[in-house]
Amino acid sequence: MAALTDSWMLGPVRIPNRVALAPLAGIGNWFVRLQARRFGAGLVFSEMVSSHAVHYRNQRTCTELLRIHPDERLGVGGPVAIQLFGSDPDVMRSAAAAVAAAGADLIDLNMGCPVPKVCKTGAGAALLGDPDRALAVARAAGEGSGLPVTVKLRSGRRPGSREGLDLARLLVDEAGVAAIAFHPRSAAVHHAGRPDYELAAELVRTLDAPVILSGGMRSAQAARDAWEQTGAAAVMLARGALGNPWLFEQTLGRREEEPTRAEVAAELDWVIDRAVEHLGEDRAARYLRKFYPWYIGRLGVSPGGAETLARCASVGEARAVLGDPEIVVPVERAASGG
Repeated sequence: MAALTDSWMLGPVRIPNRVALAPLAGIGNWFVRLQARRFGAGLVFSEMVSSHAVHYRNQRTCTELLRIHPDERLGVGGPVAIQLFGSDPDVMRSAAAAVAAAGADLIDLNMGCPVPKVCKTGAGAALLGDPDRALAVARAAGEGSGLPVTVKLRSGRRPGSREGLDLARLLVDEAGVAAIAFHPRSAAVHHAGRPDYELAAELVRTLDAPVILSGGMRSAQAARDAWEQTGAAAVMLARGALGNPWLFEQTLGRREEEPTRAEVAAELDWVIDRAVEHLGEDRAARYLRKFYPWYIGRLGVSPGGAETLARCASVGEARAVLGDPEIVVPVERAASGG
């Protein structure tokens, strides 16, 4: 049996191991991907990007969301996938060409997002009920980019539905999709309830392409158990890795212990630096507010301190809060029990 540390092929692309960073909407920019790469992820996906925004050359989309940092290629190496969503094949063809020109190795298509503003455009999980359009969009992505195309989808739109399995087979057999990233929950339940790993195992057995498993893997043991249960080609870590990049090392068996307070503090400092590099001081100050809660629990930040941090108007203010011993217990004091 393969190990999670083994390399594998996704079409013509070699992936150095079987642990990936999932596309995280509104989060998975270059430095979040780079963080996952630093801790061992063999494949990283961008956040969901609008094919219309790329097609019409929206400046922020093209300069920020399509940005691939050179350091993403260093260390463990491995490809970068840009995830697009949309329902117009012509627009998708154009957007995929732009993504290829930006340096992506793979195109991933979102056919599972349950958010109403996405579905009402005919994209995301709406494509589970429109297989002809889904096939046309997937073909267009391949034609426009010349890159391998993967598709992330769910088991169906409603509980008990198997639309996702049927569509997965069509996408592979008729559109030449190179792999399926499968989240075995219905779109209707979002992230609630246990993923149906038995259904995922069925897809693995019956699909003539690799399956990347997504959903419910918040610990290394959960990821390893799900991988073994389903026989998937790889696992995709999502929300469990937010503020916890050590999960990649743990899942790969390279680390067992939880990070120390010093490690968490250093990693948050790295994130702050990268956010400023990406967005500038002013925008980074606002953007980082959603990152702080993923780290501060491990740092011993008081509830009042967390509220103060969430109101910080500048990165400098946030650093001052994080350096205040009345708000964040110093590492040395915590270690001594003081």
